Amino acid sequence: MTRLVQALPARMRHVMPGRPSPRAVLLIAVAAYLAVSWMILKSADTPPIRFRFDPARLVEASIVLKLHVGGALTAFGIGTALMAGVKGRALHKRLGYAWVAAMAVTAISSFFLTGLNGNQFSWIHGLSAWTLIGLPMAIAAARRKDIAKHRKDMTNMFTGGMLVAGLFSFLPGRMMWSIFFAA
Repeated sequence: MTRLVQALPARMRHVMPGRPSPRAVLLIAVAAYLAVSWMILKSADTPPIRFRFDPARLVEASIVLKLHVGGALTAFGIGTALMAGVKGRALHKRLGYAWVAAMAVTAISSFFLTGLNGNQFSWIHGLSAWTLIGLPMAIAAARRKDIAKHRKDMTNMFTGGMLVAGLFSFLPGRMMWSIFFAA
């Protein structure tokens, strides 16, 4: 088994055997999103979907929702740059702290958004809680020079917190759907 792991390219070695990679998690989330969206649209007997950008609902939304969306968009942009860029340099460290701050704003503001299900929390709030626990742990791993753990934790938070949760914010009937796709 050790030879097999050593034969893998360095960028793939951090993925633990028996656990799905972030790419696999994203593919599963996209498939689940498409299935759930199809079921929602089929049950509502909706007209054909057309792309239409209408930010009116976001402009009229509460300050907490604007803060949440702003934090999420900032975290997505910075996170994408961090994932694609060179690691370990001063710019990576500065952008990393900005990403952590944007993620924290996004996660904290989510606890004040309970929307569709009244005053109850949903499973997405569990991701927010896990993000608030994981952020300091990932920073501590980097400071301890445990780069493999830092990389794994941050990649998982980006994949789960930004891509998967972000994808499900675009379900039919939710605000982000109505901004981009509603008739």
